[in-house]
Amino acid sequence: MKNTAITDHHIALGAKMVPFAGFSMPVQYSGINDEHETVRTGVGVFDVSHMGEFIIKGEKALDLLQKISSNDVSKLYAGKVQYAYIPNETGGIVDDFLTYKIDDETYFLVVNASNIEKDWNWISKYNVDGVEMKNISDETSLFAVQGPKAAEALQSLTDIELASMEYYTFEKGVFAGIENVLVSATGYTGAGGFEIYVANKDAQKVWDAIFEAGAAFNIKPIGLGARDTLRLEMGFCLYGNDIDDETSPLAAGLGWVTKFTKDFVNSENLKLEKENGVKEKLVGFEMIDRGIARHDYPIVDADDNVIGRVTSGTQSPTLKKSIGLGYVSPPFAKEGVEIYISIRNQKVKAVVKKPPFVK
Repeated sequence: MKNTAITDHHIALGAKMVPFAGFSMPVQYSGINDEHETVRTGVGVFDVSHMGEFIIKGEKALDLLQKISSNDVSKLYAGKVQYAYIPNETGGIVDDFLTYKIDDETYFLVVNASNIEKDWNWISKYNVDGVEMKNISDETSLFAVQGPKAAEALQSLTDIELASMEYYTFEKGVFAGIENVLVSATGYTGAGGFEIYVANKDAQKVWDAIFEAGAAFNIKPIGLGARDTLRLEMGFCLYGNDIDDETSPLAAGLGWVTKFTKDFVNSENLKLEKENGVKEKLVGFEMIDRGIARHDYPIVDADDNVIGRVTSGTQSPTLKKSIGLGYVSPPFAKEGVEIYISIRNQKVKAVVKKPPFVK
């Protein structure tokens, strides 16, 4: 089991630790509902240093990324971030990831913790032009400072104008007295905020500075439990739950980051799938009857015919009702359609609702 640079600090804070993607990670501190509310209304900090980071560099770096990414990387400018997925050769998804453009020959990729080795091997396979690749995952810490008060809480630590940073942009600068820190206006909560990338050796110093600066804003540490409820309220996919090697990116609603203006891995087959129509669609749903939908629960129609499966489900702390994501056959994918979740062989009524569940 790997640790982040500040695992001992989480334990000292009384965090409940769980194994996640090969790391010992804090799942909660004060409780999921309290932490969730903190991020929605104030400011909280996640240690998500388990995530993977690669540097892709060289004259042919763009060509390599255009081949392995579903999105059009040529549209990026220095300081811009792009969301995409890595398609596999059989119609599924290797991973979803972020691309940061540092300059014309340097890109910074952020990948899911459970897929670091898989992604590295996949990108390496297509690196036929000897593009320089560096895996800096083990030496990089990542703190996600999320919530509507994030900019105000952090501004005293940096000269970067946080409040004016556009969504999905980044800057490098001095942060908490440390030089060359990458600060991006990104996140996985829908509550606004920033992600801060620092070297492991500076992680504790930066974490402490964040909490000192944020004390007046009642800043709190937040665990993976609330991270999951926050992302689900926004309808954000989680790799391994809602998307994986077997799921179609078009069925998962990722057509918006699938750019057929260029040639990428499996693009011809995905284009055909788009023309012919998908066999299932990922939808959001809210429970009407009592019950919480969980991963892999069957979704059925009024006559008990299986029409799909749940991929994510939880009790929404904001809405005080159960919500979820799942794949259903296309006729059941329209907003307002009633479906049923099979919970312990009981049919529990739900209704299809387009995410985000919380505006």
